[in-house]
Amino acid sequence: MTYRAPIRDIRFTLEDVTGIEGLKADGAFPDFTADLIGDLLDAAGTWTGEALEPLNRVGDHHGATLANDSVTTAPGFREAYAQMVEGGWLGLGFPEAIGGQGLPKAAALAVGEMIHAANMSFGLCPMLTLGAIEAIDRHGTGAQRALYLPKLVSGEWSGAMNLTEPQAGTDVGALTTRAEPVTDGSQGEGAFRLFGSKIFITYGDHDMAANVVHLVLARTPGAAAGSKGVSLFLVPKFLPDAAGNPGRRNDLRCVGLEKKLGIHASPTCSMAFGDGAFADPPGAIGWLIGAEHRGLAAMFTMMNSARLNVGLQGVAVAEAAFQKAFSYAQERRQGRADGAALAPSAIIDHSDIRRLLLVMKAKVNAGRAICYATALAADMAVVLRDETDRREAREREELLTPIAKAWCSDMAVEIASQGVQIHGGTGFVDEGGAAQYYRDARITPIYEGTNGIQAIDLVERKLPMGGGAPMARLIAEMRLGVEDCRAASTPAIRDMGEALAAGIDALEEASLFLLGCLKDNRRDALAGASAFLTLAGDVTGGFYLAKGALAAQRRLKAQEPGTPYWKSRIQLAAIYARAILPYAIAHKQAVKLGADTLFGDDYTELAG
Repeated sequence: MTYRAPIRDIRFTLEDVTGIEGLKADGAFPDFTADLIGDLLDAAGTWTGEALEPLNRVGDHHGATLANDSVTTAPGFREAYAQMVEGGWLGLGFPEAIGGQGLPKAAALAVGEMIHAANMSFGLCPMLTLGAIEAIDRHGTGAQRALYLPKLVSGEWSGAMNLTEPQAGTDVGALTTRAEPVTDGSQGEGAFRLFGSKIFITYGDHDMAANVVHLVLARTPGAAAGSKGVSLFLVPKFLPDAAGNPGRRNDLRCVGLEKKLGIHASPTCSMAFGDGAFADPPGAIGWLIGAEHRGLAAMFTMMNSARLNVGLQGVAVAEAAFQKAFSYAQERRQGRADGAALAPSAIIDHSDIRRLLLVMKAKVNAGRAICYATALAADMAVVLRDETDRREAREREELLTPIAKAWCSDMAVEIASQGVQIHGGTGFVDEGGAAQYYRDARITPIYEGTNGIQAIDLVERKLPMGGGAPMARLIAEMRLGVEDCRAASTPAIRDMGEALAAGIDALEEASLFLLGCLKDNRRDALAGASAFLTLAGDVTGGFYLAKGALAAQRRLKAQEPGTPYWKSRIQLAAIYARAILPYAIAHKQAVKLGADTLFGDDYTELAG
């Protein structure tokens, strides 16, 4: 089976669960209508299914290649990228003033899900470009914005993020790439020559776009040690000429491609800046973005964009893995299921396979809602008229971002692994196709900040915001959802309300515990950070599934067409309530693990 965009689930999540309709009320998106949502999703589903999905296995087997300092992508990728540019798919969520189509970020994110589900390796290129656009738009000069943004928004040029160095890894403050000012005025104001190397650079070079715009962290002369001495630079592969077109080759190149567990068609590059391969004297020309020594703050604009999109990747790959497993379970016959008259039965009729599939589907829909809600909060942080409302929306976005990234990417690995399990031995061999989803998904908990870092960010930065007010507001909103569930006419929804209430109690208790730890025992807070993120994701996902069940109940009462679908949304909430939310109590206890449990003994003895 090939991937088919779950347009009904996506639209239901946008409209009935996360409430994108609310953006229409204030007039910020005058052209955004229900008909437009439907047309947009239908067109995106067709394009991704026809142009991208057939290249997924091709790219996995062929990969990208490096020769003569240039990277060639897998067969068909260049043509598919040209279709993306022609269709304007990359600029959906950006303002018309910079060449975009002025749609809500949440709607653009929904299209992004289809791209990543159809072909995650392909989707990584536009994903990095989205972050580059946001960083340049927020921190770049007027001249930088005018030159680079229209070409990036259209996709004519692509963007790449350059943080990691061999000796530094996640510790960006340990980077050694240096930037020396160009003092002769030949390259304009704010120009530098960069020297150094970066690793793990996604789409650091490729043949799909006319230019690659690198955002590079480096140190200027006399910069302080650590992250406070880091600056951000805009370094294009080809230096723009007087007309703004790609001119001479800059002194940067890909010197190696990583051989990876998954995402084989996405070129993961080792980059050399200023090694003299394309300039004499050597030095990759770049221009400062934002203030000197404030590069990490500017780069985090790009990082936060990438983190939400990685969470979305998790949802996308999990959806594709579920679809494949569901199709296989209907076709594969083995043994006799309990109550079946004939054997062999389709394996979907065996209780354990049915359980796996229902939990997979429920978690995918929970993750989708978390990601879309995060994007919707970002939209509201910009368009709401009241300043307090905008601030609270921004804080909701900040609170949900690490949950979206980490919970959804962990979920992707789990769901893809279960997909392999359902396929049995066929899933473990490459020809079955299920293994690729597992291999591709496995990077998502690692890049753009490992999930342990997301947990630390949630506990140390996002939970304490405003003395804990953003989390308290989320919990209060979820409690209102519980009351709606308790008043429902459907028993399964009432049961969901009780399970959700217990989960919310656990989340609130864990939140208060960690806020207390942060005051006088930070190590205890860090010891429970990952368990807290899992708890927050489980409960928040359950809340959104409950909202979906309530919306489905309303549609059933109104006798709207689609009765089987509305009933399935209630069933998903029920399976989540009984199979996932009970773990909230255990996660709450794990939050209280304590540092002494981790550091009480000599770890060198652990190896035996």
